[in-house]
Amino acid sequence: MYRILASRTPALIRFGIQLPQQSIAKLYICPQNIVVPLRKHPRLFFGGSLAALLHSFAPQHDSVPAGENTLSAASAPPPPPPPDSPSNSSRSSPLIEAAIAALAGVVVIFVGGVIYVSWYKAHVLHKIAIAFEPGADPALILANHGVSNGNLHQNKTENILEKSEVSEESLAWVDSVRREEQAVIDSIMHGKEHGHYFLIMGPKGVGKGTMILDAMRKVDADGIAICEAHGDLEVFRSRLGRALNYEYNEDSQTGLFQRRDPREGGPRLDIERALNKLEKVALWFAPKRGRPLVLVINNIQVFNNNEESQRLLIQLQQRAESWAESGIVTMVFSTDDFWPYPLLKRIGNRLQVISIYDLNSTESLLALRHLRMASMGKSEPEPILREALNIAGGRLSILNRIARSQDLLSYANNLLSCEKGWILSQLGLIPNCDDDVMDEQKVCTSAWTLLAELVKEYREAEKDAIATGGVAPLPAISYYKARQIMTRADFLERLDTMNVISIDTQHMIRPDSMVILRAVIEVVEEEGFDEMLNGVKARIDEIESLHRTAELTWKASSSGDLLRVYVEKKPPPKQ
Repeated sequence: MYRILASRTPALIRFGIQLPQQSIAKLYICPQNIVVPLRKHPRLFFGGSLAALLHSFAPQHDSVPAGENTLSAASAPPPPPPPDSPSNSSRSSPLIEAAIAALAGVVVIFVGGVIYVSWYKAHVLHKIAIAFEPGADPALILANHGVSNGNLHQNKTENILEKSEVSEESLAWVDSVRREEQAVIDSIMHGKEHGHYFLIMGPKGVGKGTMILDAMRKVDADGIAICEAHGDLEVFRSRLGRALNYEYNEDSQTGLFQRRDPREGGPRLDIERALNKLEKVALWFAPKRGRPLVLVINNIQVFNNNEESQRLLIQLQQRAESWAESGIVTMVFSTDDFWPYPLLKRIGNRLQVISIYDLNSTESLLALRHLRMASMGKSEPEPILREALNIAGGRLSILNRIARSQDLLSYANNLLSCEKGWILSQLGLIPNCDDDVMDEQKVCTSAWTLLAELVKEYREAEKDAIATGGVAPLPAISYYKARQIMTRADFLERLDTMNVISIDTQHMIRPDSMVILRAVIEVVEEEGFDEMLNGVKARIDEIESLHRTAELTWKASSSGDLLRVYVEKKPPPKQ
């Protein structure tokens, strides 16, 4: 006999079923099924079959009284599948259902991740391509900020023509002086130069950046990107990304699936990634446009002259070489100092160097006159302009500042006074100096020895120029001769970095500007300068002699003691 568990009796009562005592079976009731142990093989019944089960176990002669809730045969569900069927086992196992759900979730995430990564890579290349669209360069946008593109130049020209009798051919000098090198820069920026990359060299303020921006304005920076260099490679990394419109994957949402931070490799590795992306864009962009893209790295002299920055320059140069060979990107470097040139020259097979110098006397006079007219609406007589040019020289940045001043000569003399004070603060001689400043004075004496020689060269050239009615240019001394004069070749690059001298690709050394030369002339031609320079040199020799001398002190124990010292020189041992 079987009996119903007492704890399950309410479940039977809720179904309204009455069972006789002789047909009671032992039931195990679960939330959705009932297991009835009948003989050795239990049977499984799904939810909703409780009434049919109990009715099937009731005897045929024991019918349910009338008025009671019973289940008809028609309403009874079909018999359940056998317990060995696959569908029955799969439905009954929650582990399999959970595994299927988890697997489906992983597949969805994986497929979604693959789609997102593919879209993001294409989106990054699209953003870099946008950086080379017309008018998209941030440097040009900043340079043009606040300047309308209307009839500004035409109105300015009309005002100048009303106030003076200036020929229309000379009006190109009003806004910016067009140099001879401007045509070459325009050709490079417009993508007409294939198979080369360029290094533009020249002293500070000579007009390198102005010519580059002017060339970019003519084509609205179509296919051009410019980036300013910086001594901190992390800052340069950020500036390069801004110029290329590249975020270095920092805006990606795939951080959950990355094993490490991409920036752990350092800034040079990030820069390499940016150049890889640019190469992909250029391979698609250059054939479509029919000309290469142009990437300008401006003022590379601000990179620290150390091993890390030198490796970065070599890294950029390697890309420039390969891109120039394929004709997809033309890279342009610009520098004020000389030290990047020997570094790039080592492997520079396709490197071309463009040297920028000051304007000559005729160009300087024309430029100052028209810059004066553009800023003040008037121009002084030619003798006053020539007197100002005698101090300022042909440096465009200096001419621009002088032209905007109220008094030309007063501003030029004040500029000369400032430069003289600066150079004395950096290279001032100290008579009877202490040994603590001996190294500094070595640099100063070597520098003034070289500068004094440049003054002699200028005075000789000035005599010849006065005889012919011309103006003497900046004096120049070869690098080889300067080494002999200074006796310390390592000081030349330091003076170049300080903008005291400038070195060109012909290895000729000149004063950095005419203002510097005038300041040096005033110092060198002062009374007593040669004696002070020779005295400091003698003092340095004396200190070095003391450092090389070993002093032996002997104290006599009593008066009259004698000390005999023997000095014996032995030949060095044979190796």
